[in-house]
Amino acid sequence: MKNLLPIVTIALGACLVTASARAADPEAMKKAGCLACHSDDKKIVGPSYKDVAAKYKGKADAVTVLMEKVRKGGSGVWGPVPMSPNPPSKISDADLKAAIEYILALK
Repeated sequence: MKNLLPIVTIALGACLVTASARAADPEAMKKAGCLACHSDDKKIVGPSYKDVAAKYKGKADAVTVLMEKVRKGGSGVWGPVPMSPNPPSKISDADLKAAIEYILALK
């Protein structure tokens, strides 16, 4: 029983760190203006994040592909309305990666 306490403590700590990191991701997306066109579960101008997660589910290169799409912008994947490019001055690489990982984790 004594041996379980450190393991449980570490596991709970990891869960809390993960939860707090995930909670910060939407804030970076809000600051970058992403939420003007996207939401977790409904189409606004662009697709919902849940639709994006479903489309890229199981694809090993999803984070890389989506980072490039967000950086370059474009149209035709989700309809005719173009998405403007989002440079690092708008959202940092670290925040963009965290945001994409948040999106891909949605169900």
